[in-house]
Amino acid sequence: MTDSNMADAEDNVSIPGFSNLLQMDPLLKPYEKDFLRRSKQLQKQLQLFEEAEGGFDQFTRGYTHFGIQRQPDNSLIFKEWAPAAEALFLTGDFNGWNNFSHPYTKRDFGKWQLHLPPQEDNSPAVAHGSKLKVVVHTKEGERLYRISPWAKYVTQHEKSVIYDWVHWDPPQPYQHKHPRPKKPRSLRIYESHVGIASPEGKIASYSNFTANVLPRIKDLGYNCIQLMAIMEHAYYACFGYQVTSFFAASSRYGTPEELKELIDVAHSLGIVVLLDVVHSHACKNAEDGLNLFDGSDSCYFHAGTRGVNKLWDSRLFNYSSWEVLRFLLSNLRWWMDEYRFDGFRFDGVTSMLYHHHGIGIGFSGDYSEYFGLHVDEDSVLYLMLANHMVHSLNEDCITIAEDVSGMPALCRPLSEGGCGFDYRLAMAIPDKWIQIIKEYKDEEWNMGNIVHTLTNRRYGEKCIAYAESHDQALVGDKTLAFWLMDKEMYTNMSAFIPMTPVIDRGIQLHKMIRLITHGLGGEGYLNFIGNEFGHPEWLDFPRQGNNESYHYARRQFNLVDTDHLRYSQLYAFDRDMNRTEDKYGWLAAPPAFVSARHEGDKVIVFERATTIFIFNFHPTNSYQDYRIAVEMPGKYRIKLDSDEVQYGGHGRLDHNTEFFTEPVPHDGRSHSTQVYLPCRTAIVMGKVDID
Repeated sequence: MTDSNMADAEDNVSIPGFSNLLQMDPLLKPYEKDFLRRSKQLQKQLQLFEEAEGGFDQFTRGYTHFGIQRQPDNSLIFKEWAPAAEALFLTGDFNGWNNFSHPYTKRDFGKWQLHLPPQEDNSPAVAHGSKLKVVVHTKEGERLYRISPWAKYVTQHEKSVIYDWVHWDPPQPYQHKHPRPKKPRSLRIYESHVGIASPEGKIASYSNFTANVLPRIKDLGYNCIQLMAIMEHAYYACFGYQVTSFFAASSRYGTPEELKELIDVAHSLGIVVLLDVVHSHACKNAEDGLNLFDGSDSCYFHAGTRGVNKLWDSRLFNYSSWEVLRFLLSNLRWWMDEYRFDGFRFDGVTSMLYHHHGIGIGFSGDYSEYFGLHVDEDSVLYLMLANHMVHSLNEDCITIAEDVSGMPALCRPLSEGGCGFDYRLAMAIPDKWIQIIKEYKDEEWNMGNIVHTLTNRRYGEKCIAYAESHDQALVGDKTLAFWLMDKEMYTNMSAFIPMTPVIDRGIQLHKMIRLITHGLGGEGYLNFIGNEFGHPEWLDFPRQGNNESYHYARRQFNLVDTDHLRYSQLYAFDRDMNRTEDKYGWLAAPPAFVSARHEGDKVIVFERATTIFIFNFHPTNSYQDYRIAVEMPGKYRIKLDSDEVQYGGHGRLDHNTEFFTEPVPHDGRSHSTQVYLPCRTAIVMGKVDID
């Protein structure tokens, strides 16, 4: 049996590309049986879908069968899965909230169905915008009022705590006008939250984002938006991570049609849109959530303690359940088909992969941590199925895993035995920057340690690098800008006055940290909304602890638009950093070659694509005629310079200078050149013949 066609003879299961995986990482050889078992489970599950449901395509269209379905004759079919229920009824505006007049009929496998013929005027019996509830009678004699798990729109009355299920079937649904953009060569992600995307102290809208934020994202050079907190969540301050209605776009920002328009306009600008999807757990709410839907503590979740995440105080899905798989896979398909999302950032993947959910576990990188009984194979199978489906539906679909554990092959194709993700988040990088800024003086920064953190990723598995995300912006932590400049951001950011030492240091390091992360840290880059210009405050949603204030639940874009404030200088650098990457494509290039990490000089030099990155982190020392290594001979010019005056720098470099390489070997490269390196400055040089 050859490596290229390894097979389990008994079950005739093969992984065609497994030899490729082993070539990249021979240490996986002892775990060959684990990969075979996972691939066998995937193939078996797909075969079961074929036999029982007529194929994977039909199985993942659950949203066309469950919830409310309007038929061609305007009759309505209501369908639910509630295996533990004794009886189901429909109540709402349409029947004067009668709890018993419209019973569902029990079907096989825990399904319930109700058919409502059209009214005499041929209009549907339940009008668009009507409020509804499912009335669940349990075997214990309880009567429960529930929102359909498949509800496509839910709203909250101003004075009510509980959300209402609203039938959404507009007479003129939004029609998408623009095709999906192709998958970007280099992924530059703008992580966004619609509700905070305004300087005003209120919940901002989808329409505001479309009109006012999309043009900024385009101008900044980001080609991808990652939308947070879209799946409906009853508690605004949970940042969207305690989902209550999985098929409903959050109504606090506007209507489903307005979200569709947002995505359509983004597509017209050539920007792909990812959904921050939460399938790792669900909110414990019962009246307006998924929990206890049929009166049992199982239904969509594991029963007992296995069904509870103690750290998040939330419910955990039973990924071995046929109907749970239908629900979750159909949920992904719904967001792709109905709203035209271009992919997903999967939240909480570490929690999904392991029975211990990563709670109290420090991953050392030992391979035994990734295989064995502590791995939740049902969850692994679900993630493989999810990636199989979304990439089959759209070959340009993008999936990103939030995984801190470093599970091998998570971001390798299914054909190699991997889980099929395109990228994982490089979660160690922002933690490292915060640690360095908090614990070390500038002259103590360790260049080797910085380089190690930025380059320490699995070969052949793409990473999204970021200096900070929403996690670092939340109250209780600080953004990089706030760590660097603190209270002086409120008083000394005017360009009309000389920079104080604190502001000068903060502005220079803010740019350098982001550029070295962008250039060295991964195959994609992410920025959280507002952090590109050094947003001066943390993020804190309205809650009892802050007297329900919106003061910190907003983004002060007005600071960028005020020309005499230095925020606009940081914005300009972020924009030109992305535009320079767009020209040279270093994110899409192979990993960088780091030629220098000089501890005494505080200098880092590396080459990636056709560019040379040079960083002088020294707080006071500038260097004349500093020799740097270059592999490709030729003529180079400065393409990006953090010391330019327009970026809040000191303008110490002459951009008309041409740098010619010499056949002088240096730092492991066959050529070199000499440059002037001002203190606290980052430079990107490009070959002139690339212009």
